[in-house]
Amino acid sequence: MAKHKLPKEQFAKRLTRNPWAYRLTTAEILYHLPDYPSLLQSFVWQTMDKAPHFLLVRKFLDHWEAHLEGRIHSVKIASKQLVKPAEFRQVDHNWILQ
Repeated sequence: MAKHKLPKEQFAKRLTRNPWAYRLTTAEILYHLPDYPSLLQSFVWQTMDKAPHFLLVRKFLDHWEAHLEGRIHSVKIASKQLVKPAEFRQVDHNWILQ
């Protein structure tokens, strides 16, 4: 498995080049405890990732399956765009306070 580490400086450059592509992504991972496989444990992980493919989350899950003992039961992913174009709305009235 190839290592895909992205230094913070490179990530910052990519983020400033196209800030609308990256989103705050939260992954909730339910996994079986290695010593008690009938019990589930929750792990929450956040990163900045690109929707809809979530490549960083996928790499993290691949690393989990390859190197950690707890077998993954399920994963929930939530994503929120942090940087977006300004939102404008037309104003019908204008008031001047004196």
